[in-house]
Amino acid sequence: MDPLLTALFVVSRIVHIGTAIVAVGGTVFMRFILMPAASAALSQADHDGLRARILGSWKKVIHGAILLFLLSGAVNYGRVIAQRTHSGDGLYHGLMGTKILLAFAIFFIASALVGKSPAFASIRSNAKKWLTVNVLLAAVIVMISGTLRFRPERPRLPIPAATVNSTTNGNY
Repeated sequence: MDPLLTALFVVSRIVHIGTAIVAVGGTVFMRFILMPAASAALSQADHDGLRARILGSWKKVIHGAILLFLLSGAVNYGRVIAQRTHSGDGLYHGLMGTKILLAFAIFFIASALVGKSPAFASIRSNAKKWLTVNVLLAAVIVMISGTLRFRPERPRLPIPAATVNSTTNGNY
């Protein structure tokens, strides 16, 4: 494989996993450490002020994380498709599709929690519940990812001759 492509794939995996560590770790911290401590120690006015200051910064992290997840995830899955390592493996692609859909659910909830849209005020008013939901969804994604990571590669199937033309020379 081309060394530049190998480097791209390595960097993409590092970015994907590093982004997950920051986003999920931050969510766990906010839900299970910060929220209980702030509720116990601060007046409602002070708690609201702290929440507003934290969300101003956290919003940038969440939006950046979503962008990095989308870019690195596309590169990572593009490698699987291009290298045909799981060609014809319906379970692999079904689990990957489930993982992607769960990630979009997390993106939506996280965006609603840091946003200001009145349409999602009910989500923000029940932040404890929705942060917990995101942590649980992230745990399911980690389980799926672990399963996919160690799923054996399938033998690469030959490309049927009828689909090969002179412009691809048998390559995609």
